[in-house]
Amino acid sequence: MSSPSAPSRPIVDLIARTAPAMLSVGLLLAAWELYARFGGIKPTILPAPSRVFAQAMLNRHALADNAVPTLRATLAGFACSLGGAFALSILIDFSQPLRRALFPVFVVSQTLPLVAIAPLVVLWFGFGLMPKIMLVALVTFFPMLVALAEGYEATEAEIGQMLRAMGAGRWRVFVLARLPSALPYFFAGVRISITYAVVGAIFAEYAGAAKGLGIYMLNAKNNFRPDLVLAAVAVSAVLTLVLFGLTMLVQRLAMPWERTAGGRAAGKGPWR
Repeated sequence: MSSPSAPSRPIVDLIARTAPAMLSVGLLLAAWELYARFGGIKPTILPAPSRVFAQAMLNRHALADNAVPTLRATLAGFACSLGGAFALSILIDFSQPLRRALFPVFVVSQTLPLVAIAPLVVLWFGFGLMPKIMLVALVTFFPMLVALAEGYEATEAEIGQMLRAMGAGRWRVFVLARLPSALPYFFAGVRISITYAVVGAIFAEYAGAAKGLGIYMLNAKNNFRPDLVLAAVAVSAVLTLVLFGLTMLVQRLAMPWERTAGGRAAGKGPWR
């Protein structure tokens, strides 16, 4: 029979895990507030966090209205990137010559400076949703592809040999052994990529858009409103954190063996 305090245990664990981060953020905001208030700096140069929060509340409808296009471009671009990375990872896993031919191209694609390529993509494809999707996909594609490729290679050889001895073909070995073994790597790549996705969408909006957090920041900067710029930055940070949290939730649902005591300690997926 469980103790009465058992249901509160997850809450206690959550507080224990998040307390250091919350404390450090709180200290940073407090130092910023004190410096902005008593450091002799004008609010038009460095607004205090309290001012940023107040202006965010006053302009919450405009911020929400501009956050929707950014979130739409982020999700659409990330979905395209995810599908493309997964499909190509399978192709290069089944074909080493294809891997050697394509990987240098993917590496080169990551050397393109986003600040330079974004205006060109907007110029080529217009001011609609398509260039934003393409730019988000460009900055999020490579980490997931590399993570999947490395995950496939990390599969224990004995598992594949056992499955082949039981008559499994290459596709069956991939589905039963290589894909499950790649999941921890894949979700690590997803977590990295999702942090870039919102930034990629905002860069695309900076290059050319009618609405979005990027164009909102640009207009606020041109109007000498750093408080509104920082408010939009805070909204983009919240969006990133929410998406990051969702990836963690999906990982827990997709990899239930990691919730067991031994699964996470072993770090080897469902085969331990």
